Amino acid sequence: MKDNTVKCPSCKEVFKVDDAVYNNIVNQVRDQQFDDELKTRIDAEKRDKESALKTAELVLKNKFQVELADKQHEIEVLKAISKADLLEEVTKKDKEISDLQSKLENAETVKKLALSEALKEVEKKNDQLENDLKSKDTEKELLEKSLKEKFNDKLKYKDETLKLKDDEIVRLKDHKQKLSTKMIGETLEQHCEIEFNKLRSTAFQNAYFEKDNDASGGTKGDYIFKETDTNGNEIASIMFEMKNEGDETATKKKNEDFFAKLDKDRRDKGCEYAVLVSLLEADDAFYNTGIVDVSYKYPKMYVIRPQFFIPIISLLRNAGMKSLEYKTELSIMKNQNVDVTNFEEKINDFKTGFARNYDLASRQFGDAIKEIDKTMTHLQKTKEALLSSVNNLRLANNKAEDLTIKKLTHGNPTMKEKFNSLENINK
Repeated sequence: MKDNTVKCPSCKEVFKVDDAVYNNIVNQVRDQQFDDELKTRIDAEKRDKESALKTAELVLKNKFQVELADKQHEIEVLKAISKADLLEEVTKKDKEISDLQSKLENAETVKKLALSEALKEVEKKNDQLENDLKSKDTEKELLEKSLKEKFNDKLKYKDETLKLKDDEIVRLKDHKQKLSTKMIGETLEQHCEIEFNKLRSTAFQNAYFEKDNDASGGTKGDYIFKETDTNGNEIASIMFEMKNEGDETATKKKNEDFFAKLDKDRRDKGCEYAVLVSLLEADDAFYNTGIVDVSYKYPKMYVIRPQFFIPIISLLRNAGMKSLEYKTELSIMKNQNVDVTNFEEKINDFKTGFARNYDLASRQFGDAIKEIDKTMTHLQKTKEALLSSVNNLRLANNKAEDLTIKKLTHGNPTMKEKFNSLENINK
């Protein structure tokens, strides 16, 4: 199996490409180093051929000149030996000299023709190589443009995806904080009052729910809920305190900071229960579990999120009605000297049922919070993965730009054949 990987010489990281991209890079890409090497070889070939021809010409000229000098010397010797044979010998030597000069001229012509043919062949090869280089440069530019466009498309997709994930995280954080409570343009107090008034005429006809305006005890709560039966017997009474705190608040308050005041207001106004409706400590898992009983700190005190405003009233009101019913029954039974055993059992059954329903509601709310936390964690991991993919794309792009012809042709038989052909031409 062919290993289509390239190792970066700088960071030593292995970059893997598919067969199509790898073959395109190997067979098509040419860089400046390859171009310079080819031109250097062609120039060297020209210089070598010109030098060889000049050397051959010089050697031939020297040879003929030596022979000519020898013949002239022989002529001089013959002149000294015999005047009679001088003319004949001179004529003979002149003919030889003429032949030598003719050979020298022919050699010069042959040399020029050979040089011309050699130069034509070199120029033809050079033109072909230049055309190939231009073609490869064009293909390289197209490939680089295509890679850049693909890279830019991936970056654009990444940015859009990250934006969507960030928006979703913000939405889920807001959803987790408010848990579907629509309070746009409302304060927390207004929200609770509006929610109560929606049901006042149907579910709370005999109930009182108004702002606490009595500060005679030094402090006052936000709202007081009271309900009585037709005989004027109190069913339930609740002192409410509403606390909302935005993310921009510099000093963050805790729910526990308001327990003491709320308990004092409850006792001063004669209420049986105290309820803190709070958006404080929005990420605290303890307060996000549902209706939180804090009676271990202050008696009959609960902390809730806004969506549990109506449910807590209903639970405490129903408990009060049951308690009133049992109290009435107990009074009758005592007046009639009836055994109160059944009454105590009913009281215990009611307490057990109430606790079970409260526990179920709390667990369901806790499960919903956990699901939101899981979704937010998943989105955060997706965001981190996308950011990591950007870095990997950047490294891949850098590795593609760092590729050279020598690196890509190492161990490649096709490119070895190209270089062998070039060396044969030089020979």
